[in-house]
Amino acid sequence: MKKLDWKRTAVLGFGFFGISIMWSVYNSFVPPMLRDYSLPWWLVGFVMVFDNILGITLLPFIGQLSDGVRTRWGRRIPFIMIGAPVAAIFMILIPIVHNAMPLNSMGLWLMTSVIIVMNVSMAIFRTPTVTLMPDITPPELRSKANGIINLMGGLGTVIAFLVGGTLFGYNTVYPFLLAAIVMLIAEAIVIFFVKEPEEFRTTEASAKAERPGFGKSFMETLRNVGGLFTAEDKSALFICLAIFFWFTGYNALETFWTSYTSEVLYAPQVAAGLMTADEAVGKGSTMLTYMAMSFLVFAVPAGLIGTRIGRKRTIVTGLAVMGTLWLAVWFISNPTFITVMLVLSGLAWACVNINSLPVVADLAPPEKLGAYTGLYYFFSMLAASTSPVFVGWLFDLSDNLVVMFLFASIAIFIALGFTLAVRHTEPPKAADLGEALEMVADADM
Repeated sequence: MKKLDWKRTAVLGFGFFGISIMWSVYNSFVPPMLRDYSLPWWLVGFVMVFDNILGITLLPFIGQLSDGVRTRWGRRIPFIMIGAPVAAIFMILIPIVHNAMPLNSMGLWLMTSVIIVMNVSMAIFRTPTVTLMPDITPPELRSKANGIINLMGGLGTVIAFLVGGTLFGYNTVYPFLLAAIVMLIAEAIVIFFVKEPEEFRTTEASAKAERPGFGKSFMETLRNVGGLFTAEDKSALFICLAIFFWFTGYNALETFWTSYTSEVLYAPQVAAGLMTADEAVGKGSTMLTYMAMSFLVFAVPAGLIGTRIGRKRTIVTGLAVMGTLWLAVWFISNPTFITVMLVLSGLAWACVNINSLPVVADLAPPEKLGAYTGLYYFFSMLAASTSPVFVGWLFDLSDNLVVMFLFASIAIFIALGFTLAVRHTEPPKAADLGEALEMVADADM
């Protein structure tokens, strides 16, 4: 029986670690910066979904493109070598441009241009980095390997929220600088210490490799989506719609959380001069550590619960808890309750997220397992691409940032309804730690 190369897998995990810390810092601190240009909230949301739009369109193309590349470094590594340095430079430029340029239309256009280049640069190496794992890991060991990689990604998120939130209160450039430097070091570790298989480090097969058209992967995904609606059993459609709605709720909070903490939760302290607006934003980012840590701690137990009582039942429980907690914020909004809410939300999110992709896999015909996995990411990315814009529009309409909790809870309860409509998912007969770890491996952290 083959054994997992834990050392090599951990080294590979640095790639995901670097990507996670970049996106966590970006999502925490860019929305408040964009608000300084007096943008309407819906436009802030639109700028913040650039990366998710690229996730639906550009990432599949880059992944297929890398399949056909052959160089002396391999087929994935060159994309990291090109994308990571450019992304790091433009990541640092985001707060520099914000601070140095006037907060007018010219400054906004320059800021937006920097953000777009940063997003495209990240897209260049994101899929190749993640795809390195199945490249160098035997099929029977990929779940364990992906569990390690996702764990390191989660640690990157925790560091970004905890350290980045503290640094932002001192200087708005520091978290971006930290993320860029750590990402470069992490990706350099992958470049220098991860060796792709020999057949990918030769140019002999390059000319024979297929060069996909840009829309090929996207059109194939759309055909698979259409197949969900025409299938006799609608269970796969219902779980995909549930995924769309629970990520709609989750992304609403993730995108505008620091804006909420600075303009609502800690607004009295800012008005009284007890903290600056930047410190309120940083404190809000630090608070997200509670949810990130509770998610990581409960990831394996959530998988065990899913195998014991059934994945669907576990997801339904998690959604019910999340929806209730987020609805309560509409009525109760103080730092103590918010902290408790974040901890419990992390536990509930683990129940949902750890068990969701395995449900999709259970419903997939054996010959379409990969296609159904693609549908999972399509619906989650579609939610992330639309939710912030719609929530921003609600902010503009109501002039009340707390409305995002009402919106998020409604989306979660709709997801709960679709999950209850799913049929033909039999719960496993017994809990097994190996099965639980496989669920953690498949989770989108």
